[in-house]
Amino acid sequence: MAKMMEPRFKQSRRLGLNVCGHPKAMDRAGKGTSRADKKLSDYGQQLLEKQRLRSYYGVMEKQFVKYVRIAKKSNDQTGHALVKILERRLDNLVYRMGFATSIRQARQMVVHGHFLVNEKKIDIPSYIIEVGDTITLKEKSRNVELFKENFDNALLNSLPYISKDEGNFSATLIKIPERDEVPIEIADQLVVEYYSKVI
Repeated sequence: MAKMMEPRFKQSRRLGLNVCGHPKAMDRAGKGTSRADKKLSDYGQQLLEKQRLRSYYGVMEKQFVKYVRIAKKSNDQTGHALVKILERRLDNLVYRMGFATSIRQARQMVVHGHFLVNEKKIDIPSYIIEVGDTITLKEKSRNVELFKENFDNALLNSLPYISKDEGNFSATLIKIPERDEVPIEIADQLVVEYYSKVI
């Protein structure tokens, strides 16, 4: 499985955005460390936003292009549709639901088979969750202190499209998220403009 292996903090400083979610990721970011600090052409700004969005969700280019093509066929604005697709990836929702402290950690947990989706084991990070699907931490995995701690610490971090059941170590996607409910700082329209030239 192809994956991004660049150091997370360095990547965040280069992109000028905390794409890994770690609270200390931008501590060493100073003036001139980000590509956003330089004067960019329109194409450069579009490319930067595309790289930010890809890095945030940890998606490789080939798969990202597939998502863009799917988003273009939707009835929604392409940029909004793209974010909604990415947000519903299994690895991302494991992170959003509080089982992991980063998308990278969530992906590793999914690949190692720690989760059930509607009582079935799913170990594919890119699996798209549908409304009504329930993600549950496997019973054996509840003995892992790190997973339990992550979930307990994240109980107060709620999102309107996720319903958590702390007693059963599970969470359900209750609706398709609205674009303004997704907590990422990306100008998704620039991403769409970038791909309008290349696909």
